[in-house]
Amino acid sequence: MPQVTVTIAGKTYRMACGEGEEQHLEALAAGFDSRIADMRKAFGEIGDMRLHVMAALTLADELAETKRRMEAMERETAALRESTEAGTTEREGAEARLAETVLRTAERIERLAKRLGPVPGGPQGS
Repeated sequence: MPQVTVTIAGKTYRMACGEGEEQHLEALAAGFDSRIADMRKAFGEIGDMRLHVMAALTLADELAETKRRMEAMERETAALRESTEAGTTEREGAEARLAETVLRTAERIERLAKRLGPVPGGPQGS
């Protein structure tokens, strides 16, 4: 299993990760380290453990908000899909009604044409 060495808040940690996940883990650690550095600038020296907890809670809050937004988008997507399917069903029904109307109209025109008989000077019987 690959191992990565990361530095967070000036401390070095050796971490195991899945094959091919080394760069991802390094980027996560760098992001967390940056978050801690930003908080240290904003709050001063309030203790490493407290900074780490605050940074972790901030990230957890962002993750929870992202999950809420994703769930809302999934609900919206499902509603749009349902609406699209209903529209497709309605369109198919309208097309079927239109086709039936065109067929009945064509049959009626044929009946009228037969009653009227051949047109003088027109083509002879088909």
